[in-house]
Amino acid sequence: MDEEEISLQELRKILVRSHAATEGPWRSFIDGRDQFSGDDFIQTAGNDIHLSGATQSDQDFIASARQDVDRLAIMVAKLKGWDL
Repeated sequence: MDEEEISLQELRKILVRSHAATEGPWRSFIDGRDQFSGDDFIQTAGNDIHLSGATQSDQDFIASARQDVDRLAIMVAKLKGWDL
């Protein structure tokens, strides 16, 4: 993992990618854990996302990332004193 400091330009690129994704919040549904009637999927504000070959942990991470990325980027900018 690259431990080099993130730049304001990199942080802005991360936010551009995040904002280009389907609007959040996203929520992970695992058959047998969250519901008992079908496939595992990520619920979004648009179409549901079905992932083939993803582990439950992968799916939970992907769904959470939609909300987490923006929150983390805002916190980094605040700590650095940057205006996004």
